[in-house]
Amino acid sequence: MEQGEGKSTRRLSIPEWDSSDRPRERMLAHGSKALSDAELVAILIRSGTPDQSALELSKILLKNASNDLNALAACTPAELMKCNGVGEAKALSILAALELGMRRRAGSPQERPRIGTSAQAYDELRAKLADLPVEEFWVLLLDRGMRLLKIQPISKGGIHGTVADPKVIFGHALEKGASCIVVAHNHPSGQLRPSEEDIRLTRKLVEGGRMLDILVQDHLIITAAGYYSFADNGQLH
Repeated sequence: MEQGEGKSTRRLSIPEWDSSDRPRERMLAHGSKALSDAELVAILIRSGTPDQSALELSKILLKNASNDLNALAACTPAELMKCNGVGEAKALSILAALELGMRRRAGSPQERPRIGTSAQAYDELRAKLADLPVEEFWVLLLDRGMRLLKIQPISKGGIHGTVADPKVIFGHALEKGASCIVVAHNHPSGQLRPSEEDIRLTRKLVEGGRMLDILVQDHLIITAAGYYSFADNGQLH
């Protein structure tokens, strides 16, 4: 018998691979986008079996799912655990990671709406203000293209009024880099006609906006029945 005949060849585990071939090291060096699906799954399952590395195990899992990540995500833990070397912890790690990926896609930010009319501003604020039992003051912060940057609450008061400090309003606008604002408050009484205080505040905000180069596009009074627009009624001067 020749020397070495009959001896089994031991497979190298991932830690014994050259560092450039190890999924974790490759991810650290090049980022997650440089890795294949199998390498990413291998990082999730962390370890293989005495006969198969984590990478080889991940390739089997993907092959069983027709190399389709959506099909892999649709598997049950029990189905994944049919693969030798995949226990409950590995199966749950894979499915949890895939679920997070799907939730991230579902929660991707949509294009910011453009607020060019009083009706569009009302649509953004109606659900927040229309049915409140007390008066609140809010502001829409907009960029130069009239696209919404942020919806910012300013103050909360009682049934008959709330304090809206122009310094606070413009402070939020400056902090966010807004070029335009739409201010709004609700009337719990259902009265859409502006009060003298509403008119004075609007004039003060318009004047302050001119000094700061921030356009006060509109002031809305919102009730459960509808809204009143200072801009539509020619009262922004």
